[in-house]
Amino acid sequence: MINYFFIRILLIIPTVLGAGIIVFFVMRIIPGDICITRWVDFGLHFDQEVIVRCRQELGLNKPIHLQFYDFIIGFFKLDFGISMWTWKPIFVELKSRFGLSLQLAIMATTFATIIAIPLGIISALNHNTYIDYIIRIFSIAGVAMPSFWLGILMILGILVISQSYFGQPWIPPIEYVSFFKEPLANLSQLIWPTIAIGYRFSSVTMRMTRSALLEVMREDYIRTARSKGLNELIITNHHALKNAILPVITIIGNEFSFMMGGLVVIEQVFNLNGLGFLLVESVLNADYNMVQALVMVMVGIFVLVNFFIDTLYVWFDPRIRYN
Repeated sequence: MINYFFIRILLIIPTVLGAGIIVFFVMRIIPGDICITRWVDFGLHFDQEVIVRCRQELGLNKPIHLQFYDFIIGFFKLDFGISMWTWKPIFVELKSRFGLSLQLAIMATTFATIIAIPLGIISALNHNTYIDYIIRIFSIAGVAMPSFWLGILMILGILVISQSYFGQPWIPPIEYVSFFKEPLANLSQLIWPTIAIGYRFSSVTMRMTRSALLEVMREDYIRTARSKGLNELIITNHHALKNAILPVITIIGNEFSFMMGGLVVIEQVFNLNGLGFLLVESVLNADYNMVQALVMVMVGIFVLVNFFIDTLYVWFDPRIRYN
């Protein structure tokens, strides 16, 4: 057990370093100069001294290996430098958006898991019955409908219903407020993207739960448990589900990691200024420092979530270990 966790922790280091090398040098290969882009977009007249001073302030005049060293050391110190576009500390920019993305990811994951696992179990236990068909139609519809399209329909539906029943249109708040400051305003804004994202998320998880449980229920040890006269509920909960849950945990973890920075379109629909929107904005502005920091933050999230998933693997199946 100790060797398993020790090796998993050691694997984190080359993963982070490899991602750092890729993102750092890819950003340097991309054509363009942030200093020229910044001053030209501001509509200012400048001479070469302005460009030289800008590069000095951003550290772009240093040798490439020193820039990479500062980048890696800064990542482990959580000091990402300053934004090349706003000239504000990157940590401050990330802090204001990280909380929103994290809350949305937690809410959507919780919503999807509460729906997906019970319905997936019910569908598997009622294989090829009308209950199974209804649940499968529900899940297929969730996979087929893009989250942003469902979000647009929800906003239009809210507008029409509020106009019809209350006499005036209502839309969710467009300015983000922290849950700890105004819980009701916060939830009234994030509950709708949570449903839009969570429905698709739950559909994928539901189908995996059903497939994995059906496969396990055909195993010999399940038939042996039935032949011993064990209750069907005990067989499902203590024998089948514990072994079928491993691929489901993997999907939940990967979807959670993706939601931390991959919800660009849904953030646009609901006017949420999260990490995904910041990443696109930084790419358009050629803000290399911000892009590097965002990518490394997402890499760190994926690494930590996968480490947590591997820990759950050992808990659910003690046979899993590194020799």
